[in-house]
Amino acid sequence: MRHLINITDLTVEEIEELVTLGEAMRARPQDWRETQRGRILGTLFFEPSTRTRLSFESAMLSLGGSVLGFASADSSSTSKGESLQDTIRTVSSYCDIIAMRHPKEGAPIAARMTSNVPVINAGDGGHNHPTQTLTDLMTIRREKGTFEGLTIGLCGDLKFGRTVHSLVLAMSRYAGTRFVFISPPELRLPGYLLEELREKGIPYEEVERMEDVLPQLDILYMTRVQRERFFNEADYVRLKDTYILTPDKLALAGEGLRVLHPLPRVNEISPKVDDDPRAVYFDQVRNGRYIRMALITKLLEENP
Repeated sequence: MRHLINITDLTVEEIEELVTLGEAMRARPQDWRETQRGRILGTLFFEPSTRTRLSFESAMLSLGGSVLGFASADSSSTSKGESLQDTIRTVSSYCDIIAMRHPKEGAPIAARMTSNVPVINAGDGGHNHPTQTLTDLMTIRREKGTFEGLTIGLCGDLKFGRTVHSLVLAMSRYAGTRFVFISPPELRLPGYLLEELREKGIPYEEVERMEDVLPQLDILYMTRVQRERFFNEADYVRLKDTYILTPDKLALAGEGLRVLHPLPRVNEISPKVDDDPRAVYFDQVRNGRYIRMALITKLLEENP
């Protein structure tokens, strides 16, 4: 059975196909309106979510299917002590495909082992978020026309940012990619990812000042400092305002730059940036609906 746990579960060719299908669905959504009628998506969100959960639900409803699930662990039997495995066994008896978010790294792997239907990882702790990465990739190709030869700056919480980890894994597969990692020392990209880049010979640079590198970037991927990943409140307070993108800073960048953000935003991008044509994070949100429509379609076709 085919699942999506990590972005590397998809080949480069499959990513291209999904992005192309997502763009076709965005252009003519009516052509897919009844294609999954009678199919049910289970949304198991053990952790809060707005965009990911609602975009999955919107995607399935747009395909003519139905949705069931819960939006927090408190509203499931896990609050009574039920194991994740038993929850998955139960819910997979009621639906055709599952999208699951969980605060523990590796939980989707455990879910995959006991599920009767395909499982999509909708974010597991600070580990991976492959469907956000598909959203990012669709946005990048729409804006830049290619995945190759791009200099990508990732800024903020690179240590705990699962969207960052997945995007690095995805973009490291394309020729000519160069990374610029912008963070304080405490929130640097995990060592295992840096080691993988070194092994592949992919150039990267680690810096602490956003202003120093903005002119050289094709993509600036902003992230929030995630309060929920910190054990020490004082550390969060000390680091949360480290990077804030303002119109003055954005003036240092070229016209070809595109600013992405997986959202939610706290204060790391000034609202005054929103109207700049280089800010594409709300179009990125829209793309999330269509790329998830494409992914649901692909997995249900492969697992009829």
